[in-house]
Amino acid sequence: MPFFLINVQAGTVLEPPQATVSGTVTDTSGNPLAGVNLVVESKNIGTISDFDGSFSINAGPTDVLIFSMVGFKSLTVPIVGREEVIVQLEEDVTVLGEVVLNAGYYSVSEKERTGNIATIKADIIEKQPVANPLAAMQGHMSGVNIVQDTGVPGGGFSIEVRGRNFINGVSDPLFIVDGVPFGSQSMGVARLSNQIVGGNISPLNAINPNDIESIEVLKDADATAIYGSRGANGVVLITTKKGKAGKTRFDAQLSTSLGQVSHFLDLMNTEQYLQVRREGISNDGYDSFLENPAFSFYWPDLTLWDQDRYTDWQKELIGGTAYRNNAQLSISGGSDRTQFLVSGGYQKETTVFPGDFRYKKANLNSTVNHRSKDGRFGISLSTSYTHEDNKLPTEDFTANAYSLEPNAPEIYDEDGNLNWENNTWDNPLAGLEEEYAAVSKTLISNAVVSYKIMDHLELKSSLGFTSYQLDTHRAMPSSATNPLYGLTPQNYSYLMTNASQRESWIIEPQLNWKREWDNFSVDILMGTTFQQETTEQLVLRGRGFPNNGLLYNLGAAQNIDILSNADGEYRYNAVFGRVNLKFLDRYILNLTGRRDGSSRFGPGKQFGNFGAIGVAWLFSGEGFIGTNSLLSHGKLRGSYGTTGSDNIGDYRYLDTYTVTGNDYDGTTILEPTGLFNPEFGWEENRKLEMALELGFFKDRLLLNSSWYRNRSSNQLVGIPLAATTGFSELTGNFDALVENSGFEFDLRSVNFQSNTFTWSTTVNLTIPKNKLVEFDGLDNSTFANRYVIGQPLSIVKLYHALGVDPETGQYRFEDFNGDDEIGSPEDRQWIEDLAPKFYGGLGNSIRFGNLTLDAFFQFKKQKAYNTVRFDATPGYKGNYHVDLLDRWMEPGDTNPYQRPSAGFGGGTNLGAFQQESNAAVSDASFIRLRNISLGYELPTNEQGPDINIYVQGQNLWTWTEYKGPDPEEPSSTRLPPLRQITLGLQLSF
Repeated sequence: MPFFLINVQAGTVLEPPQATVSGTVTDTSGNPLAGVNLVVESKNIGTISDFDGSFSINAGPTDVLIFSMVGFKSLTVPIVGREEVIVQLEEDVTVLGEVVLNAGYYSVSEKERTGNIATIKADIIEKQPVANPLAAMQGHMSGVNIVQDTGVPGGGFSIEVRGRNFINGVSDPLFIVDGVPFGSQSMGVARLSNQIVGGNISPLNAINPNDIESIEVLKDADATAIYGSRGANGVVLITTKKGKAGKTRFDAQLSTSLGQVSHFLDLMNTEQYLQVRREGISNDGYDSFLENPAFSFYWPDLTLWDQDRYTDWQKELIGGTAYRNNAQLSISGGSDRTQFLVSGGYQKETTVFPGDFRYKKANLNSTVNHRSKDGRFGISLSTSYTHEDNKLPTEDFTANAYSLEPNAPEIYDEDGNLNWENNTWDNPLAGLEEEYAAVSKTLISNAVVSYKIMDHLELKSSLGFTSYQLDTHRAMPSSATNPLYGLTPQNYSYLMTNASQRESWIIEPQLNWKREWDNFSVDILMGTTFQQETTEQLVLRGRGFPNNGLLYNLGAAQNIDILSNADGEYRYNAVFGRVNLKFLDRYILNLTGRRDGSSRFGPGKQFGNFGAIGVAWLFSGEGFIGTNSLLSHGKLRGSYGTTGSDNIGDYRYLDTYTVTGNDYDGTTILEPTGLFNPEFGWEENRKLEMALELGFFKDRLLLNSSWYRNRSSNQLVGIPLAATTGFSELTGNFDALVENSGFEFDLRSVNFQSNTFTWSTTVNLTIPKNKLVEFDGLDNSTFANRYVIGQPLSIVKLYHALGVDPETGQYRFEDFNGDDEIGSPEDRQWIEDLAPKFYGGLGNSIRFGNLTLDAFFQFKKQKAYNTVRFDATPGYKGNYHVDLLDRWMEPGDTNPYQRPSAGFGGGTNLGAFQQESNAAVSDASFIRLRNISLGYELPTNEQGPDINIYVQGQNLWTWTEYKGPDPEEPSSTRLPPLRQITLGLQLSF
């Protein structure tokens, strides 16, 4: 009989026998919780709860399990010999110490951050039916002003973080996607796409909002200085979703959206229009010519077209319904050491325009995270690829919708062909014969490799690569023109193409040392950056084709012009560091610094030093704050530092030339475009901030308030040159100072919380102020007509309208220079500021059982151009706003609009001055229901799938007294943002 000999040495402690302990983790409502961290106290053993809340772990009968999860209170559970443990975690209103914010090169808890970091999470992003990450951010973040440029699919957005810092150059922040810098600048060409998407083809459209886990915006010096010159306008960090440990999980989502223009202008009907039109011709002294057929081509709307016909061109041209279908599928899972996620999406969207136009996008995203058994080695790989295909008309139909005569002819004749009405008008749907197309391919890949050399020292390197390719074309066949002009494929038809590419790689080795003692901790980070970006662009135009069927074959063109052939290379190198000191968990000091090197400056000017200091005092931890105090969190923080900018383009310090595509006597022309100037250097932005953060009632009410002041100097602008030099400007540093200051407030509250009902509220408010503090020699510069010292950069200088002269019926204006004439720049001294006075958002989230309701309102106090900017004189050919009916008609009238004119009277066109006056600017403040979402989770058994149905609305309602197209995008030539309703289904198992 075999036997075992057990040798026990003196002093050996026998471990209790280990067994598998299993169980489930739920919330207080009984819903299973996935991703809960479980550790055996005092042992290096841990696991994560599965999709259905289940877990299993090896532990002894006397061990203690610790359960923790962000958003829930940690729970300590003794095993006491049990083999099954059922656990319920209680929701924590806000655990500031566990809410981790991405600060780029490091992470920091919301409680201990010394910088200003705004964030928006996936739970908010997912409830918005949008296709661009910037659209999901609108109104949700203090200090971040985002405006949608157009309602056309594939269009772009403009973004400013704490205002405009520099006189020249772009104001876009730095975008970082999973640690990789991502170029957000459009590579579109204005002559191809300006008339349909405003020239702004946003690369950010390639990022699927459904793939985003969080977006952080770094605003102050403490948060941005570690990015040096790239962080002058702020930093936007986009983090995509990663896999979580547990059983393999499938998530599917299907949705369909309907979109329409939310507001039409009040335009004149046929009777009103024709009355004013005849009045204008009569006032010009040409009414006797109306009966002469020889002059009918001047006014076909009065003599040749049906006088009783009426067409609402807004409904015809922009009154359609845009449909968007979206499908998403993801697969995720893994073990506690290796997790993965693979997701894909497909979107198809049409337009409100007539015709078969559509925008299609397909994307694939994958991530893999792995950590070795001993926890020392880690690797993370992420890759995303997006293909976009956008087919649109070459011109936005919005301008025609607002201006076409209400009695204009039928679009099609009896045979279904385009109706030219005996060549008396330009048929707006002739544009359907033309085509604009944009195809883009975007690749973003990143790898992060880390190794813990010792317990407190970690070596990490981030490697990233991005590729963005854009191919656009604009086809203009002769068949889209009025036959009156006699244009043919041989003398008119042309094809314009743009082939652009931007590639970038980056390598960032980093060394991080952390050490904690009883009352003191140190976190030191050092790293370096190597980055290179190359751009290529080729713009061609082919003219004269044998027929329109060969229009898309450049080889068939009689003439091929090279409009632009450019390539650039940008190299960037930096060293950076951070030292974070914490004493008694209450006193925090954060030091960041960076030395940048850029190829955009000449020898001796290529390097710049930037840094910041941030401090925080958690006074709620002091002894004078009692444990039973209503104040649960109190922090004073401040920061000061410098960032810079090299955002001026490549090769600006060198003598540069460009090939124009033209020739002289058969010789290709080289045109000089830049003068050698190696002396200009970095722009600098000095940032100062003070902030107070308060939490009450165990952080059920959180209020953050901050004051900031950013001062940008050493401005890189074009120094004007005399015309005899052959150059308009020389790039250099101007001694100008721009200041942005303001207050920001963020409030979060949990108004009511129980097992079945929860109601929470968020509010943010920004009160910005921008001004030009200094500008040496401004009065003698070309900027004298644009800027005024002491005023914002966003001002416009206008004529001062004095109303209509009751005797003459003509507009009057203030003669600022006293020369008895109106029209010189000296008479444009009235100042209006078009930047918002304040803006923000208000959100409420309600959960009742399986039902959730989220509503978010955006508000903004501002001025904008109104309809006077479009038309100020009634009587011209083309429709206009009904307000112009309130016109002067006889001496003594005090109406706001001058006497009608058809433009034949000669003399000065005072209506044009009125369009450039303060009368063309009015209040455009608004409150908008930006988003509302109603969702219901269908009850299922524990083994069944999670099913959620939802309906969402975007831009459903707007309160405003503004009479233009849209208070946020007041243009008369661009489609305003659409009102959208979405119905969707989510399925998880």
